[in-house]
Amino acid sequence: MSFIKVGIVEDEFIIAYSIADALKELGYEITSIASNYTEALDVIANEKPDIMLIDIQLGGYKDGIDLAWRVRKDYTIPFIFLTSNTDAATVERAKKVSPNAYLVKPYNKHDLYTSIEICVHNYASMHKQQPVVTEGNYLINDSVFIKNGQYFNKIKIQDILYIESDNNYINVHLADSKMMVRSNLQDYLELLASRNFFRVHRSFAVNLQHVETINSEFLLVNNFKIPIGKAYRDELLTLIKIS
Repeated sequence: MSFIKVGIVEDEFIIAYSIADALKELGYEITSIASNYTEALDVIANEKPDIMLIDIQLGGYKDGIDLAWRVRKDYTIPFIFLTSNTDAATVERAKKVSPNAYLVKPYNKHDLYTSIEICVHNYASMHKQQPVVTEGNYLINDSVFIKNGQYFNKIKIQDILYIESDNNYINVHLADSKMMVRSNLQDYLELLASRNFFRVHRSFAVNLQHVETINSEFLLVNNFKIPIGKAYRDELLTLIKIS
């Protein structure tokens, strides 16, 4: 489990490091700072940020809007435009690339946090990855982001061992921790949309990749014994080819 990794594309040194310090205080991870179009593409390729903060005005022959078009075309990464230039022509050009959020300079730490939260929400909604019942929990690429207080915790879907229903909540179990989410089990499985997850009981769904032992009554995941409900047994055993 980790936090959202934010890529920063800003050609003013002082502003860039001020943003980086604010993001660290908020609990986000950050990539190397890029100052132009080419450096930004290198950061995306090598460090794989979850979200990009892109200054519209960059030095070089391509600016932040050019970079945003490239991100939109070739990468599944949401992005926020940073700008001090709010003239009509710039706004109109920026609107055409459909940024997931906007942040106008000068801004503070609270503005950064709010913009990132809006960005994640807008991106998930745009890609129809946010059922209403999972408010504050979003799917981006191969990870689910679970809101915990003022932060989003990033969890790789493949690292989820099993999911346990607990009244109006579910517990998402990892190897060494668990996260509580306000949702029901079926809706959360639809959010994850992964063929590796299978509901084995009215209160449990498991990641089949992590099943250690199985018989007709129960299975083991990370040494935890999970019952197999009668309504799910035949389909499960057929799925894993046990007769």
